Amino acid sequence: MQSCQRILYLLLTLSLLVLTGSACSPPSDVQQKSAKIPVVTTLFPLCDFAKNVGGDRADVTLLLPPGIEPHSFEPRPSDIMTLNRAGLFIYTSPAMEPWADNILKGLQNKGLVVVESGRGIRLPALTDEKGHGREPQPHPHAADPHIWLDFSLAVRMVENIRDGFITKDPASRGIYEKNAAACIGELKKLDDRYRTGLRGCRKDVIVNGGHFAFAYMAHRYGFRYVSVYGITPDAEPTAATLSRIKKTLAGHRLRHLFYEEFVNPRVAGVLSREAGVSLLPLHSAGNVTREETERGETFFSLMEKNLENLKMGLECPNPPSP
Repeated sequence: MQSCQRILYLLLTLSLLVLTGSACSPPSDVQQKSAKIPVVTTLFPLCDFAKNVGGDRADVTLLLPPGIEPHSFEPRPSDIMTLNRAGLFIYTSPAMEPWADNILKGLQNKGLVVVESGRGIRLPALTDEKGHGREPQPHPHAADPHIWLDFSLAVRMVENIRDGFITKDPASRGIYEKNAAACIGELKKLDDRYRTGLRGCRKDVIVNGGHFAFAYMAHRYGFRYVSVYGITPDAEPTAATLSRIKKTLAGHRLRHLFYEEFVNPRVAGVLSREAGVSLLPLHSAGNVTREETERGETFFSLMEKNLENLKMGLECPNPPSP
């Protein structure tokens, strides 16, 4: 009789574990990888940086489902359960993820280390320093939260992520420092390629048919920038905005209009036809599509593609590779 009761108890326990795992687990089963730190990140760049820094010591997952525009994301009940199982939570800033503070207040996870990867970054003024008051003036008072698109700022983000890993797992400090140094080295190389590749271009301005996401990239790498949408692509642009965009394209004799991966390309398509310009993609890297995930795209591979398209759009020379 006791043997039957024990078997019944084990079956019930196993059933509860299966149900709990299916409801709470991130895409990879963190329970079966107890030696690794379960890390939850909000955006694709943070996911990529955390994988680089954590290496074999971390099981890193992305909270955003594939193909979801980051600004429209709202946490689900399952996300709260996921965070209650995590050891490390990495987000950008209250400006980029305004929902983060509320969701963290509701957690029961006392051991969770929270990393605001944008902490300590002193943001430059996003005014048109080169334009001397002429068009384009890209939302000069807007707060662009896409700080990872200035790779010198991304270095600081990686440092903050490294410090979060060390806080959680001080015994592996040397591993995280080594991995972070390698990642920072790649970011510095990427920064150099942008600064070199976007030097001496015939044009100094781009027009983006998407949202206001590239101000830090433009500020760092020496071109000016105007977008059709504001910070979030949640409202149709006005007729006055579209007229201004067409005047900018014509006035600067631009041959290309950029569009974004998660912003409806309809407006960009109409503008390109009316202005007689071609379309080029520009990836903000906040998230990736399922197809990009399957192709194994990384933050670095997406930024290399951006560089080639920017060189085309800005009509830059192609210096020989060092």
